[in-house]
Amino acid sequence: MIRLLSRCALLLALLTALPASAQDRAAIEQQFRTWLEQDIWPAASANGVSRTTFDSAMGGVRLNWDLPDLVPPGSEATTPKRQTQSEFGAPGRYFRGVSGDAAIGRDLARRHAATLARIEQQTGVPGRILLGIWGRESAYGRAKIPHNVFEVLGTKGFMATRAPYFREELIAALQIAEAGHATGPLRSSWAGALGQPQFMPSNFLQYAADGDGDGRADIWGSVPDTLASIANYLARHGWVSGRDWGFEVTVPASVSCSLEGPDQGRPIAEWEAMGITRVSNRPFPDHERNGEGFLMMPAGRNGPAFVVTPNFYVLKDYNMSDLYALYVGHVGDRIQYGVGDFSAPWGAVGKMYRSDIAAMQRGLEGMGHDVGGADGLPGFKTRRSIGRWQEATGRPATCFPEPGMKAHLIR
Repeated sequence: MIRLLSRCALLLALLTALPASAQDRAAIEQQFRTWLEQDIWPAASANGVSRTTFDSAMGGVRLNWDLPDLVPPGSEATTPKRQTQSEFGAPGRYFRGVSGDAAIGRDLARRHAATLARIEQQTGVPGRILLGIWGRESAYGRAKIPHNVFEVLGTKGFMATRAPYFREELIAALQIAEAGHATGPLRSSWAGALGQPQFMPSNFLQYAADGDGDGRADIWGSVPDTLASIANYLARHGWVSGRDWGFEVTVPASVSCSLEGPDQGRPIAEWEAMGITRVSNRPFPDHERNGEGFLMMPAGRNGPAFVVTPNFYVLKDYNMSDLYALYVGHVGDRIQYGVGDFSAPWGAVGKMYRSDIAAMQRGLEGMGHDVGGADGLPGFKTRRSIGRWQEATGRPATCFPEPGMKAHLIR
């Protein structure tokens, strides 16, 4: 009888807890509506958005509680806790789709050859690079983009870990709607990115371009506009016409992997004089040898190595990932030159969680190393810090996190 009463009490407690949660969400929804009216509407109006456009865009929007990185009013950010057991992915996984993207890209290169040639002449950005980004961002326009941009940006602008950023993107999206750039509903990714180039709304307002001469910049339905917009973005971020993005190389043991990074550049001829060679056994192009190059080893000595040019870092302006920029450049090379996989294989990576790597990063920070932040992602600052620590302690420098390092770096 006592056990039955205990079960009944537990059930009653659970049942009464559910309405409270619903009431909390209802109260937050009301705060959201107030925020839209008192904060977003005045800001949108000051940026030329009409009341009709605002009501049409935001009238039926509700908070999307399924989006990541939300911090409801009155709570604390929980994103780091949710990520503590995220498994670290080996860099090689990122390239699993490269062959298929290149095959489709070669067909599209032929189909849109005249458009790509014209855009390259106007901007200096090679067509193969535009195709690489187009394929990576939206599967050449075939990817489903399922979300209502106003729901995404409204939710994130109200209660996300980077709320001020998304608030500004929401206002930019309202300006896009006011100008009538899109012919249908504005659909976006879960982060609020739009169209085939996956531009954030503020980037659309700055960089979207008319590639087909009809007076509109339609990144949703027009391939020429999509390609021209990507090219305009890269050109205005400093793409150097006539230079490549980079070259796969062999790095001899005499060259430290800790020399990686965009702040340790030197003329490519100097890297060559140090013993770094192209994997093709061909010399670097003459017009590249006096230009600045940078060592890039995304898996340390556990994978392919590259000497990249400033254009590689322009690609990183599009997406701040080394692997993203490398993927785009590599797909482009496969499209235009028919090259295959990288010559060096991606080595196996021991099982680690992002929390493990973040702990290693904090250990390195404690020793005075600049790892670029303890985020659980081994960027170039973390990789070379590992290499410098290895060299300083008499270990072979691999410049990449390994499970066995935890005991030495985590204190």
